[in-house]
Amino acid sequence: METALRTALVAWLRADPILGEMVNSIEEEGPIAASPPHIAIAASASADWSTKSGPGREIRLALELVDRGDDADASAAIAARIEQRIATLAPQQSGFRVVVTRFLRSRAERRPRAMRAVLLEYRFLTIAG
Repeated sequence: METALRTALVAWLRADPILGEMVNSIEEEGPIAASPPHIAIAASASADWSTKSGPGREIRLALELVDRGDDADASAAIAARIEQRIATLAPQQSGFRVVVTRFLRSRAERRPRAMRAVLLEYRFLTIAG
């Protein structure tokens, strides 16, 4: 379910026309050849979350937004749009159902050469079916 969630989430983010205008690329894995701003899944991990009725997974996933510039507000606006989009991910997906989507934390940092990065971490509880 972890791989299926990763694929579904990237497709969902790519399908957003507003987010598409804000970033150059949305990818499942980095490094990305596109120039910033871009988004990629930085890491994910899953653990058993099965129930009596079927197999399930707790999936923790981190998205990284990389941006360039001195304006932190621009990066914050993109991060806010990512959060809005994830909050509207349909529960029923191909082969599994997202039972819970929970924002865990974010971290922002300034990097050399006027680069900025925002890491957004989420927890998804999923059930097969």
